[in-house]
Amino acid sequence: MISNPTNLPLWSILQDEYERIKDVHMRDMFEQDPERFEKFSIKFNDILFDFSKNRIESETLKLLINLAEQCNVGEWRDHMFAGDPINHTEGRAVQHAALRQRPGKRAFANGEEISQEIEEELQRVKALAESIRTRQWRGATNQPITDVVNIGIGGSHLGPLMVTEALRPYAIHDLKVHYVNNIDENHINNTLEALNPETTLFIIASKSFTTQDTLVNAHTAREWLLNRIENESDLHHHLVAVSANMEAAQAFGVAPENVFKMWDWVGGRYSLWSAIGLSIVISIGAENFDALLDGAYEVDQHFRTAPLAENIPVLMALIGIWYNNFFNSESIVILPYDQNMHRFPAYLQQADMESNGKCRDRQGNHVDYQTGPILFGEIGIASQHAFYQLLHQGTKLVPADMLVPISNQRCIARHHRALMSNIFAQAEALMLGKNEDEVTAELKAEGMSAEEIEKLLPYKLFPGNRPTNTFVFYTLDPKTLGSLIAMYEHKIFVQGIIWNLNSFDQWGVELGKKLANEILTELNTGEEVDSHDCSTNGLINYYLRTRPEKS
Repeated sequence: MISNPTNLPLWSILQDEYERIKDVHMRDMFEQDPERFEKFSIKFNDILFDFSKNRIESETLKLLINLAEQCNVGEWRDHMFAGDPINHTEGRAVQHAALRQRPGKRAFANGEEISQEIEEELQRVKALAESIRTRQWRGATNQPITDVVNIGIGGSHLGPLMVTEALRPYAIHDLKVHYVNNIDENHINNTLEALNPETTLFIIASKSFTTQDTLVNAHTAREWLLNRIENESDLHHHLVAVSANMEAAQAFGVAPENVFKMWDWVGGRYSLWSAIGLSIVISIGAENFDALLDGAYEVDQHFRTAPLAENIPVLMALIGIWYNNFFNSESIVILPYDQNMHRFPAYLQQADMESNGKCRDRQGNHVDYQTGPILFGEIGIASQHAFYQLLHQGTKLVPADMLVPISNQRCIARHHRALMSNIFAQAEALMLGKNEDEVTAELKAEGMSAEEIEKLLPYKLFPGNRPTNTFVFYTLDPKTLGSLIAMYEHKIFVQGIIWNLNSFDQWGVELGKKLANEILTELNTGEEVDSHDCSTNGLINYYLRTRPEKS
């Protein structure tokens, strides 16, 4: 096992490669190599991955591939797919990929076969979803369900929300799916104010069924139901749960037949493929959910079998490491140019930053190199009028991923061509920039005097040399979305292996949870506290003195 990648002789060679290439401009790379696009792009099904607008050359890529080989990426990948307990701090396998494995294929976790269990649970999910979609499932007063509310947080929220929004064109539009994750009462109150308890179904999605945020919202939902539904025994018409803690779900009042299973070998942020995706299946139907699984499965096979130099998730990971660890670029921006993907950056933010936002390696040592980047993003068109200024002329190098649909289900030519022109223009502008000669010629053409040009010139210069990856896909259908998600999942895995991290635990989330539970007890007691630092004591006591009685 490679404990510290920076101690590899190859790391020093890569550092020399960085010194060689750091001041080379991409516009010169393209001028010197007219076949650069063909060399640095890969087609996978209907997805084109163009990575030609990066500050790399063939030699750079060779060295980065060697890094993946020396860090045993292939071996670790095989361990993951075999169901070995690579999440060593929790003694668990990492088998979210098994959830999209096709029927008849065998999968294992910690030496036990899990294939049949996965298939049985998937069939249960599809059956419930179908009964709601066809209006066979009835509420306590024999009315069909018109609204489904998913109550969860983190992976039990972001994945289903992102997919449901992304695949809106495939949904039944008179069956509404809502998502509540914020413990702030405004979120659940705003959601429920337009709903009818008699026609609403709640999905309580919590792997542990102990998460404070989810349970507080779940209790509010239960009370809201009981304001209209007289008998608690009728709640089973309106409550289902997805959890690994069957006992806690039943104790809350969910009927045993309404509890769907999660497993400890599925991390929350990788769980949308499981019963956590129940709201997705309700929204888009079983056939489209199968297509989502198929798209991810095909990427799994690509990741398992394609040579590293032609392996899209591996290349995504290596390019990210090149900027993060050699160019000292500490962030990456995700820019979907499809409005329905507006939650995709937030979903990836959790997947990436919760997985690799760590300062301890697999041996427990403190790392002295950069690990996971800061990931942010927004819809591309809106971003052009927001933070693109920093991307173009700021002091920070921010690599960008652009995700681009060639068409969509309701394509209007004037809209879509305008959209595509912006995409191509922004990627080109980030790469080329604008030099002094070009700016001078432009301002002269506008009729400016030499004096006016001299004053304005510095502000119109664009350094360029800003890297982008572009994913071009025909349309955002379920299969394509499944493929895109899986590509990023495996990218995160590869980077974690090279950085020698366990990408599948999240102990950093636990401390805040524990302290919040302790402080909640103090807030419920209502007595002045002195058990914390002076700032926390001051804030708690100020809150206790000034809160209204009902808070």
